[in-house]
Amino acid sequence: MTDEKKGEPEVESEVESQDIQEKYEELLEELELKEKELQEVKQALEKQEEETKEYISLSQRLQADFENFKKITDKRNKDLIKFANEDIIKDFLDCYEDFGRALEIENDDDLKEGVELIYNKFKDILTKEGIEEIPTKGEKFDLNKHEAMIVQKSDDVENDYIIEELMKGYMYKDKVLKYSKVIVCKK
Repeated sequence: MTDEKKGEPEVESEVESQDIQEKYEELLEELELKEKELQEVKQALEKQEEETKEYISLSQRLQADFENFKKITDKRNKDLIKFANEDIIKDFLDCYEDFGRALEIENDDDLKEGVELIYNKFKDILTKEGIEEIPTKGEKFDLNKHEAMIVQKSDDVENDYIIEELMKGYMYKDKVLKYSKVIVCKK
């Protein structure tokens, strides 16, 4: 019997060895799978890092391009503002020179004619630029265009109508540049 008992631990030991060997092989396979998964994750991570670097680089280039565009646009806008009145100033320079020539004239008739010429030239320039006189004669008083300097009664003019213009007013396109100063009838 002792021999039989001795044989059993050997069998058990062989079974345990086989179980350990099988578990060891299973663990090795599992380790290999995990190493493959790890390798795949590393490759995916490297790919993501490369894509991230590309996106960062692209973002930096776009940012630089935008900054350059902004600088160019700002400079262009400043130049537009700086030289916006260049054409009208050239026209006014012609009138300025005409005034100088008119002042050199000794004959009063020629002086009056020269000043009228300059006045008409100025008027043409202002009209060309969109400046118009605000009409007042026979017009109803309008707070948006006229400034009442004096209010008085008049039998010849209807109530709230302009009696007389004291100073001309001007519009630039749809905007009032200078209100007409007027005398208004109030009954």
